[in-house]
Amino acid sequence: MTVRVRITFAVAVVFALALAGASTFLLTRQRAALTDDIETTIRLRADDLVAALEGGSLPASIAIPFEDTSFVQIVDATGSVVRSSPNIEGEPAVATFNPGRSRTAARTLHDLPIGEGDHPFRVVAEPAGTGATDFTVYVGGSLEPVDDAVRNLLVALALGAPALLAVVIALTWVAVDRALHPVEQIRAEVDSINESELHRRVPQPPRSDEIGRLAITMNNMLARLEDAAARNRRFLADASHELRSPLAGIRSQLEVDLAHPDRANWQTTERDVLDDTLHMQRLVDDLLTLADLDEPSTPPRHDLLDLDELVISEVRRLRTRGKVTIDARNVRAAQTTGDAASLGRAVRNLLDNAERHATEMVTVSLVENDSEIRIVVSDDGRGVAAGDRERIFQRFARADESRSRHDGGRGLGLAIARDIVAAHGGTLALEDSAGGAAFVISLPRGDTPRSLSP
Repeated sequence: MTVRVRITFAVAVVFALALAGASTFLLTRQRAALTDDIETTIRLRADDLVAALEGGSLPASIAIPFEDTSFVQIVDATGSVVRSSPNIEGEPAVATFNPGRSRTAARTLHDLPIGEGDHPFRVVAEPAGTGATDFTVYVGGSLEPVDDAVRNLLVALALGAPALLAVVIALTWVAVDRALHPVEQIRAEVDSINESELHRRVPQPPRSDEIGRLAITMNNMLARLEDAAARNRRFLADASHELRSPLAGIRSQLEVDLAHPDRANWQTTERDVLDDTLHMQRLVDDLLTLADLDEPSTPPRHDLLDLDELVISEVRRLRTRGKVTIDARNVRAAQTTGDAASLGRAVRNLLDNAERHATEMVTVSLVENDSEIRIVVSDDGRGVAAGDRERIFQRFARADESRSRHDGGRGLGLAIARDIVAAHGGTLALEDSAGGAAFVISLPRGDTPRSLSP
């Protein structure tokens, strides 16, 4: 069942119930109003007779305007009829109720010997006293006009309500169809978009209602998908290129040596092949790390970590290589929660990057304030141009494309470091430095309540 049918059906049911309730209320109020009118008329007639009786005048006869629609009876204290209207002359008392202590009482009575039908009568009883004898005056009025009026109204409602319901259903169907038409256009457009046409966008209605916001959301989603697809294509192209180069080097060296075995230096070839193989292994490890960061297979750890020990451990590892001087005098004690291996990998990537670009010195600091922990890794190299400060965090990006792959890295270290820091609720950015480049990791304090995000 479509949304259009469900909405139309719901509106039809609700309107039908409302129409039935309104019709019932209208019929009830109509009957009550007409009955009150008849009761008011017969009360006035009863008041006149009571006034005459209490004035000491018992009428010899009682005239009524319509014999089929009204009657009068005067009954004494013993229940005997002393006067009647001509249409019930000789009949016993048609009513036996009395007003009691009340001034008047009213009842609806059925099966009275008046007229040809079996219509009910509204009967009013009022007491009257002459001093010597007490009487009860009964005046009745037929409710046949009430029944006729209510019946006519019921017929009108029975004929008009279905027609009105049909009009409401038709208008609802048209209104819902017009309201959902943009949604159908959006659905059809999205359904026709394949992976090679992510540049297309859904039609956006001019009004800014729910459907307009839906179109905006869909277009934003398509833009994100287009960007993700483009990044994936670039990523695959770069990964293929990075892997093709060492493979091509290995193949060419082996082919040359096999073609000219008399001139081959197998030890040199083995060392070169081993270097290329290690380069490919590190590249594959980095790619697997990025895949795990993009879609983590296990929940992130929430261990309490001593960041100063983690940073000093990575500093010692770098010092053993002896390529540059490491200044870690400003490393202070600090704690946070997270995964030690992942954060260690992030700091290691920053130190390796600083070592690669430093002239003589790499400086590391770790400070903690009231809101965050800052790890700063800076070098005294040439620095990074302002236009490259965000690009270098992209995968396979290098600040200096002229470097060889072995000296310049694989272009994944900074991307991995930023993803790891982001997974721990922090940020990694490149800030201004007097010389060289300064990479700053900002992490929440260990006592700050938070949840790790993938």
